[in-house]
Amino acid sequence: MRREGSALHGLGVVTLKELADHFTSARVIVLQMLVVLIAVATIYVATEQIKDTTAEDQFLFLKLFTTSREPLPSFVAFLSFLVPLIAIGLGFDAVNGEHNRRTLSRILAQPIYRDALLFGKFLAGVYTLAISLIVLWLLVIGLGLIRLGIPPNTEEMARALIFLLVSIAYAGVWLALALLFSIIFRSAATAALVTLGLWLFLSLIWPTLAPLVAVSLAPTTDEETLILAAQYLSRLSPGTMFGEVVLAILNPSTRSLGPIYLSQLQGAVMGAPLPLTESLMIAWPQIVGLIAGSILLFVVGYVVFQRQEVRA
Repeated sequence: MRREGSALHGLGVVTLKELADHFTSARVIVLQMLVVLIAVATIYVATEQIKDTTAEDQFLFLKLFTTSREPLPSFVAFLSFLVPLIAIGLGFDAVNGEHNRRTLSRILAQPIYRDALLFGKFLAGVYTLAISLIVLWLLVIGLGLIRLGIPPNTEEMARALIFLLVSIAYAGVWLALALLFSIIFRSAATAALVTLGLWLFLSLIWPTLAPLVAVSLAPTTDEETLILAAQYLSRLSPGTMFGEVVLAILNPSTRSLGPIYLSQLQGAVMGAPLPLTESLMIAWPQIVGLIAGSILLFVVGYVVFQRQEVRA
């Protein structure tokens, strides 16, 4: 039977329905409350640390995101750990849940195509993550204003906004990965375990394993070449790329994310910060990598989903 109309017919209906499900889900509400509580605690600790070390700093407001104090790590460290959990929680049963409830064939029997169904589920997850991160970002800015009493300047706000957008892209990678495994595995528990296992491997094990892999695969014993190879291999982890972007954007004195050359040391002795455009250029490959990773994973999931048989 020939399709009539757009292949994305019904996209808006699916997206709105999934959004309503996400924001009324007890699982999502608990995760968001956990993130908010941790954010408040880390920002309180960060402001106390900043007040204890009062010094003239052009980018004092950015230290809210990166300052840590025992026993709590920084806000960025918590975010890099919790954002994947929220994204995985949104996506691990997106498709196989429809299979298990035997509602997938009923949905596709309506004038809703597979394209619209999968794209709508992904968009709803991205919107949910974006709304949650925007609210959290505004909470951090508001608490910083109250606790420090110093408004951020224009460049600080621009850097903080870029950090927010990169965090959404970082969450999109894990959402697309969870959605992919939700398509591959019919069991939601299996999809969740595999996604969480891969997240733990890429976040905790792979950065320490990458230098060993580089040594075993590289055809040279040159130390500088091996360091570069290990760095490139470690960037297969979204967490590594996210951490490098955060370092370049929220720490304006960062002049390189790899080996530092003499031309990059100009002004570094005096501690001169880089302009926003130069910091953005340093982090641009990692930003593109995060966006490309989420698109690639979604495309793979899309191809697999299109070839699956849907039975009533």
